[in-house]
Amino acid sequence: MVRKAASVALLVLAAALLPPLVAAWQRAELTEPPASHLLTDRHGSYLADVGGPAPGDHGYWPLQRVPERVAAATLALEDGRFHSHPGVDPLALLRAAWQNLRCGCVHSGASTIAMQVARLQNPAPRTLGNKSMEALTALFLTLRYGREAVLLQYLRLVPYGNGSHGIGHAAQWYLDKPVDDLSWAEIAYLSAIPHAPHRLNPVRPGGHEQAAARGARILHALHALDVIDAAELELAERQIGRLGLRSRPQRPAGGLHAILELERQLQWSARPAGVAVTSLHLPSQQMAYRASQRWLHAHAEQAVQHVAVMAVDRETMAVRALVGSGDYFDASGGSLDYTRRPRSPGSVLKPLVYALALERQVIRPDTILWDRAREASGVRNADRLFLGPMLPRQALANSRNVPAAQLVQEVGLETSYRFLEQAGLHHDARPAEHYGAGLTLGTLHVTLRDVVQAFGILANDGQLQPLRWLRDAPPEEPTARMLGADSTRLVTAFLSDPMVRLPSFSRMGALEYPFPAAVKTGTSQDFRDAWTVVYTRDYVVGVWAGRSDGAPMHDGMRGSAAAELAREVLLGLYALPGAPRQARAFPPPEGYAPVSLCLHTGSRDLTRCPAVTTEWVRAAHEEGIATATLAPLPERDLVERRELSLRIASPATGTVYFRNPETPEGLDRIRLWAEVDPGIDQLVWYVNGRPQAVLAPDQAFQWPMEAGRYAFHVESPFRPERSRPVLITVR
Repeated sequence: MVRKAASVALLVLAAALLPPLVAAWQRAELTEPPASHLLTDRHGSYLADVGGPAPGDHGYWPLQRVPERVAAATLALEDGRFHSHPGVDPLALLRAAWQNLRCGCVHSGASTIAMQVARLQNPAPRTLGNKSMEALTALFLTLRYGREAVLLQYLRLVPYGNGSHGIGHAAQWYLDKPVDDLSWAEIAYLSAIPHAPHRLNPVRPGGHEQAAARGARILHALHALDVIDAAELELAERQIGRLGLRSRPQRPAGGLHAILELERQLQWSARPAGVAVTSLHLPSQQMAYRASQRWLHAHAEQAVQHVAVMAVDRETMAVRALVGSGDYFDASGGSLDYTRRPRSPGSVLKPLVYALALERQVIRPDTILWDRAREASGVRNADRLFLGPMLPRQALANSRNVPAAQLVQEVGLETSYRFLEQAGLHHDARPAEHYGAGLTLGTLHVTLRDVVQAFGILANDGQLQPLRWLRDAPPEEPTARMLGADSTRLVTAFLSDPMVRLPSFSRMGALEYPFPAAVKTGTSQDFRDAWTVVYTRDYVVGVWAGRSDGAPMHDGMRGSAAAELAREVLLGLYALPGAPRQARAFPPPEGYAPVSLCLHTGSRDLTRCPAVTTEWVRAAHEEGIATATLAPLPERDLVERRELSLRIASPATGTVYFRNPETPEGLDRIRLWAEVDPGIDQLVWYVNGRPQAVLAPDQAFQWPMEAGRYAFHVESPFRPERSRPVLITVR
């Protein structure tokens, strides 16, 4: 009977112990919590901590090995018999039980390093049941992984106060140095904090002194264990008393969007946890933020809500500063990063199409472009005026819409669309016809960061380089040579010439600098967006201003208003310590020579020329008037020909029009022009195969701008010839 009762008792005991043993074994795994990154600017100034398992908890940096001196200091008072017990220290348990019974309170604990790891991985109230589970888990952890792995995990997880976890992060957070560079005084000081992270918090009143006192005890324990000698003890005691900690670092004002972007970049790169030295330059970041705040305050009455700024190094495209909105915490959409939001760019993309046209030899620097109603194809200039014939330099510098729309058609709508895609400005699956000739006038929405990156093509002799966010990331090769150096240098010369911006832009304003700078502005329809991009041999700066709801700003918010902020930021970059004193001159295109040309004819004959400019022309070009490849002056051929040539000169086939609901009914019309060779007296205009009007050849045919797809062609009323159809879409 006794044996039977004993067997039953053992079975009952085993049944009672089995569940906690199974639970403890399941918990006995060394888990890897999400580690954080400590972000610094390119020179090591603190920016922020990002990542970690919870807000405010940082560190958890894995260690490749247990630092011997840190291990000795950690174990000296925390777990002296760590290398001899199996994860639970029986002597410590007896001592703690006796002391607690004597005083009738919790006088001391008996948690070993392994038990603390168990609690850190599975936090729970300190009840007897939970302590027992921690003890079982500690035994299994030590059995499964060994003492070194358990200690390594402890040094990764243990809190050091102020949200810092792990010795690696604590060394950087408090002392701004890696673990291997810590002195004995610094090691003892940090090793003291985990004993009571709240009470020994160095930034808490009295916490620094208490941490130093416990650190001194650790030093004496190390001396007693012959880990340090008397001289080392004396030196460390002197140092720990006057140990200077880094003041608690603060996130820079106005830098939250930049920090969130850096966090995204780190996640995409799968970079190991630790200190991440970024491309940001803290003085540049702070300067750009302060400038944006002043600018917003100055334009508060113009219905502008937010502004975004980016500044990058021209040669490497490393991001120096990013301001994502006026105020992250503003209820009007301040948490949105407007460097990432697609918006209508107005005219900002024109320089890229000009460079493409030069590259493909559709135009030359001495080509005459036409800004007149016949070439308008429904496109209007911002000032509702036409300036007539002009060189590409003046057409781009004046940001004329009509020549730009014509260039898109001459280069090819599909070609232009794919080029902008390859430049990183869009990844739109819709066909090019969806945007039409307004591709460079704002119909294609883009982000500020993509625009800045694309302008890097112009600033870097045609090479597209991705934006760089981390200083110590390996430099990436340019993804592609998008354009030749000559084409981009010519466009840079156009954009950096203040004289040819007349008459559209006044002199001595926000577009002019005390050094060579290429500038382009843009304004979207109804002043919903204002843009400016400016670059020099050193920097590229982009600015956007607008509203989160997409509503119009007041009409004073043109691109030139955003140019004020771009100018202040660029000048501020050159004023920072260590920056170049001023921008260098842009390099000229190779194989080109400066030639004086008549601004409105492209001729080198300057007799009776009202305006002269100096233009870069290939040295191999023959003397004479420039070739007019776009919309040349019409010639009246009076010679009789057998065959009549008819064509619709504008708009081009495939043009897409967008109706403006604010235009009064009857005023929003498409104007079509025809060309006839040789001349005749009348033309019949057809729409979708039906005759609509009989007009003289030099009269414009006007069609109401109503939604639909239309096919236009012209015929002679007395001859069989007819023009090719022109397909137009109205949305």
